[in-house]
Amino acid sequence: MKKFLLFLVITAMVSTTALAQDQKDVKQDKTEWEKKVKEELKLTAEQTVKYDALTAEYDPKFSALMNDASLTKEAQKEKKMALKKEKETKLMEFLTAEQQAKYKEIMDKKKKEMAAKSSS
Repeated sequence: MKKFLLFLVITAMVSTTALAQDQKDVKQDKTEWEKKVKEELKLTAEQTVKYDALTAEYDPKFSALMNDASLTKEAQKEKKMALKKEKETKLMEFLTAEQQAKYKEIMDKKKKEMAAKSSS
């Protein structure tokens, strides 16, 4: 019995560590993504402040949505897409036409990479 309890404790610790690592990886990926976008779009200091404010406004909305257990996965996905579209619309308001085109290019490339990952 003691061995079984020890096994459960160790399993729980490993699972918690793995989850914490996954969350850390997601946060690091997000930070790297934001840095990449800012660099590739060559945002001005003023645009960077607006970009960061937009991120600060929408991050809690995305987190709340993903943690809403009352929603089905499909409903979460629909609401997430609506939030993304809303955020992107606000982003486009302060990007130049050249930056908008570059942003769309970056997003298309990311979508293709995500599709390739999910199909393999």
